[in-house]
Amino acid sequence: MAVFAYKCPHIKVIVVDSNPEKIAAWNTDELPVYEPGLLEIVKEVRGKNLFFSTEVDAAIDEAEMIFISVNTPTKTYGVGKGMAADLKYVELCTRQIARVAKDDKIIVEKSTLPVRTAQSIKAIINGSDSDFNFQVLSNPEFLAEGTAINDLLYGDRVLIGGDQTPEGLEAIEALTEVYANWLPRERIIQTRLWSSELSKLTANAFLAQRVSSINAISALCERTGADVDEVARAVGMDSRIGSKFLKASVGFGGSCFQKDILNLVYLCHHFGLPKVADYWEQVIIMNDWQKHRFAQMVISKLFNTVSGKKIGMLGWAFKKDTNDSRESAAIYVADELLQDQAEVHVYDPQVSAARMIDDLVYLQTIKEGNGSHILKQEDIRKRLVIHPEPYDALKDAHAALVITEWDEFKTCDWQRIYDSMLKPAFLFDGRNILDAKALRTIGFDVYQIGKGID
Repeated sequence: MAVFAYKCPHIKVIVVDSNPEKIAAWNTDELPVYEPGLLEIVKEVRGKNLFFSTEVDAAIDEAEMIFISVNTPTKTYGVGKGMAADLKYVELCTRQIARVAKDDKIIVEKSTLPVRTAQSIKAIINGSDSDFNFQVLSNPEFLAEGTAINDLLYGDRVLIGGDQTPEGLEAIEALTEVYANWLPRERIIQTRLWSSELSKLTANAFLAQRVSSINAISALCERTGADVDEVARAVGMDSRIGSKFLKASVGFGGSCFQKDILNLVYLCHHFGLPKVADYWEQVIIMNDWQKHRFAQMVISKLFNTVSGKKIGMLGWAFKKDTNDSRESAAIYVADELLQDQAEVHVYDPQVSAARMIDDLVYLQTIKEGNGSHILKQEDIRKRLVIHPEPYDALKDAHAALVITEWDEFKTCDWQRIYDSMLKPAFLFDGRNILDAKALRTIGFDVYQIGKGID
């Protein structure tokens, strides 16, 4: 919405939320979301044609086009638990629109939603007492956290799906004209509604599949003496394959990949396609195994126990240049180490201490529902220690773990870190961003994903 306002000064954009604390933060320079370039754009247009408000009804009444951009987490209860998307927030938004709207509206699905969710939105509005005319569009987001502003300003495509009726096509064109203020029309793809909804799930599934594929090969590389980066480079130079998303790591995270694939798996089961469901579920299984494999490697190399040992962890966000930690590999690695009674000391430049604790506490609720052994909150708060800079997190540590590929970790004073750690000083590079040879020269016992020791 900030980019809309920035590129379309003739359009008034109102971002509304029922949470007054979030709206208050958006009206300051301490934004609740960290994204390179976002603050500069917000400051440029805020108060001119970009506004943040808790007056939801008033915004609905005024708007000609309404974007539903609410959270659609995986259900943790009832039918579809653990796989299906929880659409209660979408339904609440739709019912509020139906209750308030008095004139014609274009309703745009911006949240990542299951195929045919638009039908539910239509049914809710048609079943209400509202008498306004409306069209529902699907406009899934293909930006990546950390590069979101550039992805929006210079996107390789925008997808808009709608009904193939005269009214639906008119609504598609209305949204197309907004994006056409800065993007060439040939990059704006117009499709039918269901194709647009499914395209978002499919895109994320394909990207996650590539990550799980190279991570599966990384395990084989470690056993055979191959180098996963060399394999990825050789494979990626094939123009039919390409080099993107072939970087081996401790595992993918974020708010989209796992949620969307699980949603896809649920849909396949729902429509009687168990083999297709099994195929896509394996992407998640492999990613979970990679995180578990990394944690178990740490425990194994530290003489099969980390009980009472200080483990320094660099990074908690699921990737660099974001403060988003949803489904981060760090959560699962920390959980396994804490289960083995380690003291986990963490530094991340953007994720707050409260968020880290909340992430681990939330994971325990998921595990409890599955019958898994859980950590008590007092144990988490006692043995998870968060530091404001990396050197304290690693001082007197038995091992250093690089979980997020923040650029600053490449330029840390690793000699200083080595001198401060207990010996042998173990270093586990879960992102393969460090110079292993130089670190071994210092004295570190280094382990990287998909690489043997030279």
